[in-house]
Amino acid sequence: MYEIRIHSRGGQGGVTAARLLAIAAFRDGKHATACPFYGAERRGAPVVSYVRIDDRPIRVYSQIRNPDLVVVLDPSVMEVVDVLHGLKPGGQVLINGSDAEKIQGYPAHAIDLTGIALRENLVVAGSPILNTPVLGALAKMGIISVDSARTAIREMFADERNVKAAEAAYTELVI
Repeated sequence: MYEIRIHSRGGQGGVTAARLLAIAAFRDGKHATACPFYGAERRGAPVVSYVRIDDRPIRVYSQIRNPDLVVVLDPSVMEVVDVLHGLKPGGQVLINGSDAEKIQGYPAHAIDLTGIALRENLVVAGSPILNTPVLGALAKMGIISVDSARTAIREMFADERNVKAAEAAYTELVI
């Protein structure tokens, strides 16, 4: 089972990113679950979402304590949350921005998801929406296929800018 923990702030699209990732994995023929963890958070508060992907049915629906991959949609979350806590040995990190050097001891991939969202004008209430660009980056990492990412995005959003943002992240992420 491959387990992913997504750290974001309320309103950035982290919970939706988890749902999109699970849908894309399902479209790839996998079993997947997405589970957000938040209370009465408000826009801008730290939020954590979890995704499990496996070839077999998944019978656990809870927080992920030892992920294979940590996704950080807002690097400022790292000032208040230990995003690397419990990351498995050999685990990876995907971080929004250029702060991959902040990650010590793990392979880290950085991409400017915010810049991509702004270029595509994916902004709600003044905040760039990062859920669709991150799907493209995850496809580039091999977590899902780029075709399933496109399909999942189109199932959830009619605006083609979301697909363009995912494709841009897929192209721009350097592995």
